[in-house]
Amino acid sequence: MYRNTEEEIQHLHKKIIMFNILGFPGPVLFGLGLYGLFGAEGNAFIPMLNNLNIVYSCIAIGAIIMIWEFIAIIPLLKRRSEIARNKNI
Repeated sequence: MYRNTEEEIQHLHKKIIMFNILGFPGPVLFGLGLYGLFGAEGNAFIPMLNNLNIVYSCIAIGAIIMIWEFIAIIPLLKRRSEIARNKNI
């Protein structure tokens, strides 16, 4: 396992950063989809965002990625806070 709590905290921190990097496309796709849906009005800076099927797909895929990231990171954050709380006791 881990020799001390600092090693475990560092390991958790690395995993959290990894999930943040892997989850980065989620908010980008979601934001582009919302832009295409509400802001573009047929004159998007990316022509694909004028197609509603692509816009809805971007929103759906972005939301799925963000939900996956949320589900993956919450247990890591809980464990990190448990370690920090027990370390202060």
